[in-house]
Amino acid sequence: MKKILIIGKSSYIGTKFDEYIKESGGNYSIDFLSVRNNNWKIFDFSPYDVILHTAGLAHVRETEENKKHYYTINRDLVQSIASKSKSDGVRHFIFISSMSVYGIEEGTINRETIPKPKTNYGISKLQAEELLTKLETSTFRITILRPPMVYGRNCKGNYTRLSRLANYTLFFPKIDNRRSMIYIDNLSMWIKKVIDSGIYGIILPQNNDYINTSELVASIRKANNKYTCLVRVPKVLLKIFKIKTLNKLFGNLIYEYEKDNELFKKIKMIDLKQTIELSEEHK
Repeated sequence: MKKILIIGKSSYIGTKFDEYIKESGGNYSIDFLSVRNNNWKIFDFSPYDVILHTAGLAHVRETEENKKHYYTINRDLVQSIASKSKSDGVRHFIFISSMSVYGIEEGTINRETIPKPKTNYGISKLQAEELLTKLETSTFRITILRPPMVYGRNCKGNYTRLSRLANYTLFFPKIDNRRSMIYIDNLSMWIKKVIDSGIYGIILPQNNDYINTSELVASIRKANNKYTCLVRVPKVLLKIFKIKTLNKLFGNLIYEYEKDNELFKKIKMIDLKQTIELSEEHK
């Protein structure tokens, strides 16, 4: 039996991974550990084969007042928990990082792309990665996943904001673009593959297909039994209106399909149409 400890008792990715494992079956035992207080310091990590660190500060507007919290939670706490995991004899530590470490709002990212984060969130995640790699040995292996935008039912972030907007918008701009995104259960499949196969290093997970924002909106509306009229609009007009969420989503931002996808090509990920239907279910 593979024993997994998830750091982050209320994290979206952690709770959804637990649900996915329970539904898919297999020889796994999963526990959760809250790190909102210091009780984790006396917790025994030694019975576990894998630590999955999903706790973190995200989806909060950055201010000068909360700046330090990003580094305390997303960097320092990660290093401390990883150090304890190592000293307690855990052999595999998985860290959920982010595409934000690249600091790129538009373009193509591959394994050679140098991270240059611009936000406290992205900087703190990258600094955590750097500290983790210093802890790695042949008996304490590190896996870092850098997912793009994660979406699914009851998720936080840009998908939820876009879904709300879509449901009130009959007319929507038709823009040709490509985005890397990943549905929450597809991300869970990647994590399971990492655990089952003992895959280490940096992983760039994504859906099987890139997403077009206009088609995404139409799919969201269709899942809610609503018709959409897509209207051709030059991208420059969107920039003039300065609607931050839309400008961000209408640009091209993708992970290049590379060797990660060869490693994971046997994963039967859920297709886009079904992921949108599942995300919009029971709203």
